[in-house]
Amino acid sequence: MQRFSLRYLVLLVMMFGCIQTGFSKDKTGKLKITSIELGYPVPSSPFYHFKANLELPNASIIEVTAFVNGEEMRFVNLHKGHVEENPNYPAMAHRPPSGYALSQDNTIYESPGISGWLAWQPGEEYKIEIKVRMKDSAKQSEDDDIISASANLMAPTGNHPFDPAWKNYKSIVLSETTGIDRVGEPVEVLLPFYPDEANDLKREIRVVAVDPDNYQLTEVPSQVYDIMKYTAEDDLAAVEPEGAKRTIPLWMPTVSCRLSFMADVPAKSSRVYLVYYNNEKALTPSYLSNLRVQGEAPGLQIDNGVITAWLHPNSGHLDQISLTSKPDDPLFHRMETNGAIHWNPGIYVPPHPWTHTADWKLDQNISTLSGPVMVTSEVWGGLREVPQVDASVRYQFYPDVPYFISSTSMRINETVQAIALRNAEIVFKRELLTKAAWYDVIRDSIIVYDVGNMADLTDLKMEADVPWITFYNGETGLGFAGIQLEYANAGLESRNRLLNPYFYITGGPWIYWSRALSLPFLAANMQQVVPAMKGSMFMEKWAYLVYNAEDDKPFKPVLAWRKRLTNPLRIQLVEEVDARVSKSLIEIYMDEGKSGWEERETGKH
Repeated sequence: MQRFSLRYLVLLVMMFGCIQTGFSKDKTGKLKITSIELGYPVPSSPFYHFKANLELPNASIIEVTAFVNGEEMRFVNLHKGHVEENPNYPAMAHRPPSGYALSQDNTIYESPGISGWLAWQPGEEYKIEIKVRMKDSAKQSEDDDIISASANLMAPTGNHPFDPAWKNYKSIVLSETTGIDRVGEPVEVLLPFYPDEANDLKREIRVVAVDPDNYQLTEVPSQVYDIMKYTAEDDLAAVEPEGAKRTIPLWMPTVSCRLSFMADVPAKSSRVYLVYYNNEKALTPSYLSNLRVQGEAPGLQIDNGVITAWLHPNSGHLDQISLTSKPDDPLFHRMETNGAIHWNPGIYVPPHPWTHTADWKLDQNISTLSGPVMVTSEVWGGLREVPQVDASVRYQFYPDVPYFISSTSMRINETVQAIALRNAEIVFKRELLTKAAWYDVIRDSIIVYDVGNMADLTDLKMEADVPWITFYNGETGLGFAGIQLEYANAGLESRNRLLNPYFYITGGPWIYWSRALSLPFLAANMQQVVPAMKGSMFMEKWAYLVYNAEDDKPFKPVLAWRKRLTNPLRIQLVEEVDARVSKSLIEIYMDEGKSGWEERETGKH
């Protein structure tokens, strides 16, 4: 029995030795760079970059550091050699600096691939040195081996990157997912900057499109707005009174802005756009477009080359609109009180008058913005006679499209007892439009209704989330449609109390559609009240489309534009890791306890 035990023990020792030998590092081995190249921006790596494939002397857990002309690269993507993103699509896998700081990588590599952000210039020579720390475990040890290799590369001399006077850039990958060629598609993205890089963003930013075939750059019209600055610096004080002074800031001063530009993206594809900035000597760009603004806010006239809209001089609400190709057939209302086309949000809290945002008389906040890519008109404030309720209406116009975007919101600051709570109301003079059409989800069909011959004060009801609705006139060939983009109701202090919400059309001297959020006024018992609760929010976003309705299917353009507008381009922002970003990370936790990262050994291979 002892002899068997001794033999068994020897066998175990031999097996353990074989296992250790299989995973031990080759002390004499060298790192090999099997391939390396400089690359242009593509959707999977939407920046000027280098890419290299490596061969290790043996399989190992590793850390990789890359240097370009002696300067350490702050962010290097590492992957197994056989795992590579499709270059025609945005990357799925990404490890941000916080991931490098927190995670322990137990993956065993043998032929890894790496890539990194390298703003190379044509014809310049670059020495790229790659160092690999080979480890027995995820954590570093004094027994780790560090091997290295280097290569000299000459940058291509073909198509040049943007003017090097612009010191920095960010990348935006746009993806089309619906099967529609997008030409001149409006895109909006929010961008952050360090203050020392954001001298004058309106003057300095340039947006360029990258041609996927030859990598040529083409500047496109852009517009910078909504700039906000947070300049306070972290004083690195201890988080707790008895704690030690920190060495790592929790935040950095930041400047942020919105950027809009016009993009071209073919159906079912992705395209790269580069946003260049940080050039103190840049001149203010001048871009031409068909967007034209006249008048004094809030009563603006906006022409985008396809439609012309007039906003009410008191409320800033849509008052008249026409197709540029049919200037003699404008659409309007002017039959009741304020006379605007667009009326809501609105509420009726007796004995106060029924009040709408369209009833404002220059007693609201007003803000406008105009440029080559977008014109925005915003009005907001308390509703007249009902100060417990605030509301806002925002319009956005873009060049060369037959629609504009309307966003509305209503907030209940104190509970009120309401007979009517409505939104998304569009009103026209009755004689201007003769037919209505909408998609009925219950009947799973498009309903066409002769509203020209409909009895006064007859309600046509539909679901609250009706995807689209339109009025049109076959004789004038003019149609006006609403395409619902977003619709949300929420409550903070309590749940919303909505009585039988629905969408409806009704007629009188006018013809209109509206959303009944809670509307006892049109219910069987019209004098009952329903509380609109404190903290309730009601939000809508619509595209309002003016179109030619002379086709045998007058609502056909509505279907085409709905498909496009409800499936916008997908946006992915990719940024370089700045040298000032810390290599480790701290977080402030609410309560004492474990973080979950203690002694983490994933064991993943």
